[in-house]
Amino acid sequence: MPRSAPGFWRHRGVPALCLLPLSLIFSGLVWLRRRLFAWGMLKTGQLPVPVVVVGNIAVGGSGKTPVALWLADELRHRGYRPGIVSRGYGGSVEGVAEVDPAGDPALFGDEPVLMAALSACPVFVGRDRPAAGRALLAAHPQVNVLIADDGLQHYRLARDVELVVLDETTLGNRLPLPAGPLREGVGRVRRSALVLAHGPLSAGLRAALQPVPVFPFHLQGRFFERLADRSERCLPEAFHGRRVHALAGIGQPERFFRQLETLGLSIERRPFPDHHAFTAKDLSIPDGDVLLMTEKDAVKCRAFAPADCWVWPVRVQIAPGAAELIVEMLDGPPTA
Repeated sequence: MPRSAPGFWRHRGVPALCLLPLSLIFSGLVWLRRRLFAWGMLKTGQLPVPVVVVGNIAVGGSGKTPVALWLADELRHRGYRPGIVSRGYGGSVEGVAEVDPAGDPALFGDEPVLMAALSACPVFVGRDRPAAGRALLAAHPQVNVLIADDGLQHYRLARDVELVVLDETTLGNRLPLPAGPLREGVGRVRRSALVLAHGPLSAGLRAALQPVPVFPFHLQGRFFERLADRSERCLPEAFHGRRVHALAGIGQPERFFRQLETLGLSIERRPFPDHHAFTAKDLSIPDGDVLLMTEKDAVKCRAFAPADCWVWPVRVQIAPGAAELIVEMLDGPPTA
């Protein structure tokens, strides 16, 4: 669960049950909105290239952005020329805009800046995802497939393939907002093309997802990079015996902290809410200490991070077959 999530989202206790009438209203409105799009009473924006949506059904970090980066890389290696559109959560852009890889996260949002820096793809942000897609294609006519980051519930954007990133720990009490963390029910996942599972899934949840194919994935890193000079790298052993502070303003900070501990590091945790706007005070450490952080946080801290600040880059490792299935959905089944 996200660090900032209400505690009662974990259980079906009295607070959650008291909010259940509001959750039923929320679920009804979500269902009605989805049906209005299906019936054509609300219009979708159809783009001239295939659209792959990467999204989830729960509030909180499940690994969508790393998956979007993985997908962009996989498609590019298979001859596609992808672009990425995003809401730009946490940014202040009015209308639509192209994201500068070295741009200000306060303007574009932290995740879009990270994707622009790492994907080698054009990235556009905007509340209106169809408008962002059209602007991206006008500026980059070579793009022949779009990835919509966190776009599962953005039904105004027509899509060809839906990928649901699922982390069972974010599902909490399995109740809809505001009694629980769900944007849509688990049944919604069965209408997607495939599920990418971050972490283990219970037998009951796996059964509920059938017949949608499920591919497990995890985030893997090899070395740390100094934030002031990303070309300078070191292995985790370099920090053994030193006082290490670990900072994370992501959906699930504890997952990052546990990763560091599996590397043999003894850390002092500094968890912050997702998309936190960091200040120099947040990053203050005593002389001789080390500060470690995620790439998502690093894009917001470049200007004021201490000298001994290091980033832990991670990349998605997905079970074989997922990329091939996505490409088959885009291209159609191979001919004999």
